Amino acid sequence: MNLDKAKRVLILCVKYLVSVVIVAVVIGPLLVTLFTSVKTQVQLGNTSAILPPALSEWTWENYKEVLGAKLLPNAFKNTGIILVISIFFNVLFGSVTAYCLQRFDFRFKKIIMGCFYMGMLVPTFVVEIARFKVIEGLGLYNTLGAPIIIYVASDLMQLYLYMQFVSKIPKALDESALIDGCGYFRIFYRIIFPLLMPATATVIIIKIVNIVNDMYVPYLYMPKTKLKTLTTFLMNYAGAQQGSWPTLAAAIIVVLIPTVVLYLIFHKQITEGLSAGATKE
Repeated sequence: MNLDKAKRVLILCVKYLVSVVIVAVVIGPLLVTLFTSVKTQVQLGNTSAILPPALSEWTWENYKEVLGAKLLPNAFKNTGIILVISIFFNVLFGSVTAYCLQRFDFRFKKIIMGCFYMGMLVPTFVVEIARFKVIEGLGLYNTLGAPIIIYVASDLMQLYLYMQFVSKIPKALDESALIDGCGYFRIFYRIIFPLLMPATATVIIIKIVNIVNDMYVPYLYMPKTKLKTLTTFLMNYAGAQQGSWPTLAAAIIVVLIPTVVLYLIFHKQITEGLSAGATKE
């Protein structure tokens, strides 16, 4: 009996140890960046990067310099426009398509679903040349429309997530509404879509994180200075600093704050949405 208890205690200790290591790996770089952002260049050279300065020695000059950058307001504006439009159409197309695929039987349904799943499996770099030609042919190169089209059309994660949720909603709701005289359009936006709120919250947060963190698409398709997003602004800002690590760390924190705040606000919905979408009743 004591042996079993000792074994359980050992397993619990190992679990805690692994959890602490994982948290340290994830949080450690963020703390180093935060501590670096409130140091001067001299302090950074005289102290360890992993240790914060004394509270009385914290400096906010790095943040003042970053917030005074001319391109930062424009980067926030461009990122906001891309986010709002992309997420709106991702939610709209994802939820409607998932509802149609789950609720209705029609010709070539399996082929269409197979094409969607195939699109999720094909690596982006394989079709990059063709995608670039399509964007250029549509006249969207060097416009905000280029990343919007790509974010809406190329990522089908929201379709899979919505389909998991729609499959758990009883068809009896649709049938009752049809008997009461509702059309399918009204059934969707009055009954089905409100029940998809956990999935919608999850899609919104995941899309925000993915779009804000993406540097490749804005850099390739929007090279104009006035079209900089937060990530491409940060990339250019890093090159301009020429080794000023405290200022660069402050810029990273400024770009990171909106995503972290949104995640902290909606983390419960994200967890519930992912866990609910991963199980079937």
